[in-house]
Amino acid sequence: MPTPAALPADYVDRLYAGVLGKIIGVYLGRPFEQWSHKDIVAKLGEVDYYVHEKLKVPLVVTDDDISGTFTFIRALEDNASDPRLSAEQIGHTWLNYIIKHRAILWWGGMGVSTEHTAYQRLVDGIPAPRSGSIELNGPVVAEQIGSQIFIDGWGLVNPGDPERAAHFAGLAASVSHDGEAIHGAVVVAAMVAAAFSETNLDKLLDTALSFVPRSSLIHASVSDLRDCRVKHDDWRRGLELIHRKYSYELFGGGCHMIPNHAVIQLGLLWGGDSFQRSQMIANTAGYDTDCNAGNVGCINGVRLGLAGLDAGPDFRGPVADRILLPTADGGGCVSDAATQTFRLARVAARLRGATLPVPKSGARFHFALPGSVQGFTPEHSPESAGACTVGNELGNIRPDERELTVWFKKLAGHRVARAATQLFVTAEQANMGGYTVLASPTAYPGQTATAEIKSCGNTTQDVVVRLYARHYTANDELARVYSAPTRLAPGAAAKWSWTLPETGGHPYMDVGVEIACTADAPSAVSGAIFLDHLDLSGTPTLTLAKPADAGNHWHGPHAKMWFKQWVNAADNLDWGGDNELLRIAHNTPGGLALAGHAAWTDYTVSTQFNIHLAARAVLCARVGGLRRYYALALVPGENAIKLLSRRDDTETVVATAAAPVPLYKNLAVSLTVSGPNLSATLTLPTGEKFTLTATDSTHATGGIAVGVDSGRVNVFPVTVAPV
Repeated sequence: MPTPAALPADYVDRLYAGVLGKIIGVYLGRPFEQWSHKDIVAKLGEVDYYVHEKLKVPLVVTDDDISGTFTFIRALEDNASDPRLSAEQIGHTWLNYIIKHRAILWWGGMGVSTEHTAYQRLVDGIPAPRSGSIELNGPVVAEQIGSQIFIDGWGLVNPGDPERAAHFAGLAASVSHDGEAIHGAVVVAAMVAAAFSETNLDKLLDTALSFVPRSSLIHASVSDLRDCRVKHDDWRRGLELIHRKYSYELFGGGCHMIPNHAVIQLGLLWGGDSFQRSQMIANTAGYDTDCNAGNVGCINGVRLGLAGLDAGPDFRGPVADRILLPTADGGGCVSDAATQTFRLARVAARLRGATLPVPKSGARFHFALPGSVQGFTPEHSPESAGACTVGNELGNIRPDERELTVWFKKLAGHRVARAATQLFVTAEQANMGGYTVLASPTAYPGQTATAEIKSCGNTTQDVVVRLYARHYTANDELARVYSAPTRLAPGAAAKWSWTLPETGGHPYMDVGVEIACTADAPSAVSGAIFLDHLDLSGTPTLTLAKPADAGNHWHGPHAKMWFKQWVNAADNLDWGGDNELLRIAHNTPGGLALAGHAAWTDYTVSTQFNIHLAARAVLCARVGGLRRYYALALVPGENAIKLLSRRDDTETVVATAAAPVPLYKNLAVSLTVSGPNLSATLTLPTGEKFTLTATDSTHATGGIAVGVDSGRVNVFPVTVAPV
């Protein structure tokens, strides 16, 4: 393939529009997924806006279309954007981030769910692309829709290069699919990539179809729909064609590629240059609505840009950029469209041998993209409900830079304005139906929150501004903690640096900014503040323990969210006793409970293990999924301790020593990572200590995990401290 050209000048904005288009389409179609066209029309009419409230379901949800799209593309991210990436390496990415029966996929069983079938092949040691082949799984299973719904990212990181996008899409699709399912995925990815430089739909289709055989059903169905579009302005005539020649009944399985790909093209061809109309058609047509609307949204997001998304009703406001990505990387679950945009943009730049400047020195919340609020929404507590709105403006603090704007009105007495963004899932999200929520907080006690805020010059008088965060407490209620307050006159600016305090084991849920009137205010105050950035950085200083007010595990009210901050990748993960934290049991190698964030670098993690009938227990640091980490392993059967570096199928012992590892005894363990330097200790109940040291540069950052192979381990409170 030829060397790609430089990234387009408007790449990041159009990429952001593609990411937004994807999630908007999914959120639009998810509440009535797999309804028939007849039922949709009868119960909802033409779906031209969100219907979640009518159907009494949440808007922002976990969904395989979103989590798969933004997870499987990590194969490039985790392999230095190597253009020689293989299908086998993408398969390794599946095994690293997917937690069996919990994360990303529809777990319908072998021979029912295509992705479950392919995942089991991978687990059984069958590498991609054979894992998804027709030869192994048969044509009905191999040609279902899944390859298409996960594929947009490969187009998003190859702007203006549909050939390379088609190549990567074919590899990614082959992990789980074959035949027509690969052809459909290739067409979607090529259209996304080509849309960065070509907005004419006919030209996009000609380009994308050039990468699949003319004899394929994908090619035939698109050609039929294009012919129908020339003859008929009514999109329902196209849907009739799909029902007649390409319906589910003609193919078998639960959700075949062909009819759903046809619906994507139906929405594009009859929707024209209207984002809203294309969404209406893709959603009202029926079939796999969230998948199809998500693909249509991504293609049109890139093709029509942010202006196209904003030309109709406000699709962006209710979403507020919010994304949930439950995987083995729990610290990446609570995310937003801007964060994912810059992740993908860095991958794209690296593919082209370039670097991409990070906004505002890498601040987590930077609001650098047009209209971006990065999950910030007004808080609806009694004293602040209705007091403010949020938006994005340009140049109020620095020329040519965007910031979050919080407009407030009539603040007086105890009436305050608050706007915040999530750091962890809400209690309602944690118990959401459908796809499992797996998450760790994105900030912890001991980390530093920094921000710069300016009061609008038109604010009617001085205001008092402070940062705040809320964390869970007993019965999963929320308590608020504050930074020191600062008084801002109209037009004045200030900077904050605030260390998040200890919470007694409870996780933080959100962080935000509060605006109040001054104690000497002569009247109610109205105006705005501008938040340039809010960052949360540094290695935490914390103890992860069962909170004292968590209650009894078996009886009466008790807190649960402290326990849910551990990502469960074990056969059984349960609370411990009075002095314990967790009990982990796993029937095979590889049972883990994970916590922390991918940005952590140098730290010491410590705990105590009590091992019950297990092959080994592990304490892990710089964890980047289920199969990428450093670990101190205690091996009772060998009376040995080992310092390990794990990367996919390869586990390297970098240091080992003979040491007694008794069962049913409390064993103190610690693991320190500092640059390339690793050190680990085991301390027996007698006080005897064993130490291992090594150097290794495989893993630079990551969270923590505790785990067990083929047995049970009880885990006591876990501490994390900077080196």
